[in-house]
Amino acid sequence: MNINTVAVDDAVLALLNFTLHNHNRAWIGFNWDSLNRLHERGLIGDPVNKTKSVILTDDGLRESERLFKLLFSSAGSKISRH
Repeated sequence: MNINTVAVDDAVLALLNFTLHNHNRAWIGFNWDSLNRLHERGLIGDPVNKTKSVILTDDGLRESERLFKLLFSSAGSKISRH
């Protein structure tokens, strides 16, 4: 699979914008509300733990792979660079 790194970079930039505070600072982790919603949907394990990672469930692994290919592979990307 060829990765469309421009699309990945654009998505990371968009996610950094999602966590903006103090005008131009962004958290480097994911938003807890989003993680909690993913947990409630059964896609990841409980994000509240002592590690800096979460475990994806079987459904979460399948869905994350599908979305990654859809959004970030050069063949499946619907995002274009202007």
